[in-house]
Amino acid sequence: MKKISKSGYVYSTRKKMNTSLENIIFTTFNTTFFILFSLIMLYPMVNTLAISLNDATDSVRGGIYLWPRQFSLRNYEVVFKMHTIFAAFRMSVYKLVANVVTNLIPTTMLAYVLARRDYVFIKPVTLIFVATMYFSAGLIPSFMFMRGLGLINTFTVYWLPVMISTFNVIVIRTYIRGLPDSLMESARIDGAGEFLILRKIVVPLIIPALATITLFVAVGSWNDWFTTFLFNPSRQDLSVLQYEMYRLIASAMMAGASTPASGAMEAAQAAAGNSNVVTPMALRAAITMVTAVPILVVYPFLQRYFVVGLTIGGVKE
Repeated sequence: MKKISKSGYVYSTRKKMNTSLENIIFTTFNTTFFILFSLIMLYPMVNTLAISLNDATDSVRGGIYLWPRQFSLRNYEVVFKMHTIFAAFRMSVYKLVANVVTNLIPTTMLAYVLARRDYVFIKPVTLIFVATMYFSAGLIPSFMFMRGLGLINTFTVYWLPVMISTFNVIVIRTYIRGLPDSLMESARIDGAGEFLILRKIVVPLIIPALATITLFVAVGSWNDWFTTFLFNPSRQDLSVLQYEMYRLIASAMMAGASTPASGAMEAAQAAAGNSNVVTPMALRAAITMVTAVPILVVYPFLQRYFVVGLTIGGVKE
């Protein structure tokens, strides 16, 4: 049996104690830091929720942080009484689905081609796509181009110009290049074509990347109101939820600005107990929550794919 001297035993014990103490200190500091960081990140959302659930005229006094001082659903009543909000919500969902489907399919196919190391034109094609990330024609030429294509006041303008995203192509291409080449090579030896390889082998292994891109595209599509403002302002049936929210906020802000003493009037009404007044600040908070909740509900279903292994079910080189 191997014997350990007394001095060696003491040294080993002290080393273990020092290592254990360092781990405790690091874990405590790390946990405390991230808890504080999470609270800082969550505070704006919680504060907005508290203001949206507070009486509008009472919110003018300020001092609302994490909990409403005078609970009221009046702000949400005003938002949901808009006769166009439900049609705009449906159009936002249609737009989101169209963006996700028409973006994922061509982006994945293009990324698969650019991930092929034996593709002859990989460098010039990649350079052309990357150049679009640094140079843009601008707003006016883009509008004239869309008008020339006949896309103004059409649903097509929501998805056709954003079918391909260079950033998304690079993300998926990098993911595909990390897959073992033996997977594709063995499939080609067995007689599988490129479309079959992409559908049966590549796509199941890049689900985490596709989930990430889906979330990026969905959030971008859901928050987009400027496309409607620029290209479809005269088609009420093509109006999206975010654009209707923008119009409501703009009208509320203009109504508040047109009355110089609105702040004093709202404060007096609050003191008198009038809870029928909706201020721009409270309305903005309610609208923010209405537009943010749907995408927050979708996020947990995609989050689990972010930690999935790269080559699940693959073979080792």
